[in-house]
Amino acid sequence: MERPQYNEKLRWGIAHIYSSYNNTIIHITDITGSETISRASGGMVVKAHRLESSPTAAMAAAKKAAEEAKEKGLNALHIRVRAPGGHQGPSNAGPGAQAAIRALSRAGLRIGIIEDITTVPHDRSKQKGGKRGRRV
Repeated sequence: MERPQYNEKLRWGIAHIYSSYNNTIIHITDITGSETISRASGGMVVKAHRLESSPTAAMAAAKKAAEEAKEKGLNALHIRVRAPGGHQGPSNAGPGAQAAIRALSRAGLRIGIIEDITTVPHDRSKQKGGKRGRRV
């Protein structure tokens, strides 16, 4: 596991990490975001559905994606973390997001900007639950 040297030319890419409570998806693209370089998910590395969102599965998926990206010549990444967000989804990322970032760093890739790109509703459509809300 060799780290990029300071005098080495950095070849940047973007790691799009989507982390929900059901799965973690790591998608590495070129710097424009238009061409896929590698992708992996928690479901690709574990057998049980309940383990797809676990930090362990996220680390394994990130390691797999990072190795493929390094083979194709990338040695530095900007990271975009996304939670489900939107109208009714949770705005905070699932348990695999932090683990995936840590695994990408440990794989020998230089980390640049880390930003949160979770979608935020500016005005909502009608929420479920009726006029008086959900009565418990």
